[in-house]
Amino acid sequence: MNRLIFALSLMTASFAAAQEDLRPALETTYSAWREAMIRHDASAWQRVTAEHRRVEVRNRIVSEKRTFPSAVFDLPAPPPTLQGLKFLDAKRNGATVKAAYFGKIDFGVGGEPTENLIVLSFIRGSGGWLYDQADFINLVGLPEVRKELAAGDLKYLQETPEAQATGVVPPTPAAAKPAKYIAKVYVFCPGREVNVRINKISRHRFANAKEAEVVIGGALDGPNEVHYTVKNLKGGTGKEVMTIRVYLMPENDESKPIKAFEYQIAAKAKPKEDGTETFTVDAAMAEKLTGR
Repeated sequence: MNRLIFALSLMTASFAAAQEDLRPALETTYSAWREAMIRHDASAWQRVTAEHRRVEVRNRIVSEKRTFPSAVFDLPAPPPTLQGLKFLDAKRNGATVKAAYFGKIDFGVGGEPTENLIVLSFIRGSGGWLYDQADFINLVGLPEVRKELAAGDLKYLQETPEAQATGVVPPTPAAAKPAKYIAKVYVFCPGREVNVRINKISRHRFANAKEAEVVIGGALDGPNEVHYTVKNLKGGTGKEVMTIRVYLMPENDESKPIKAFEYQIAAKAKPKEDGTETFTVDAAMAEKLTGR
């Protein structure tokens, strides 16, 4: 019995030590990633960024007809430093980790930063932890949560999906070809989840949203396929209006986007649960988009 208790104690101590060792490795990775962004160091950015994120960023950039990798560093403000922030917790699940920090997160946009929460995501690579992404959680409407986190109460982290390591490493997408025509998919879907796939490449999920996202690979000459699925969300009535659109973006910023596709239902109408439709980019449309 004493041996069993001793073995369990060793296991507990070993787990605690592993948790303690996690923080410096993660912060070293984040600092290296932040420094690469500030210095516009593409080689360093490649080394410390998770593979799937590197390809996703590259795909989005070439789909907007911008230059990779230089456009990686076109940010409105530098990534925030962790200095001065309170480390709350680091949760590991397999090859994924979420590290949470609380404090005055400064994005360098002026004004006095307020106390908020930032959760950093990491993926385990062959050479160690790689940076994935950051979720900034504004606590302006959650004053009680601010008080809890300031006091070291981590209940909010345990209840927040963004702070949970899933254990699932996202698959690395295929590299997209540079877009010929920039396209965006727009969805308005209160009370519903809408998944859209364009040309079997660009995948998008919208939940109770009014959002637009860049179409990976852009639009193609000739027919373009739009596949969508629709389902009701808990709390929805199933009678809300809904819109799915694809816009083509002219190279001339002064010209208006072209609405190439629309699927829309009125209030109380029932949408298709699964549909596949097409839109066509013809010569006249291509001329409007390129000015040539």
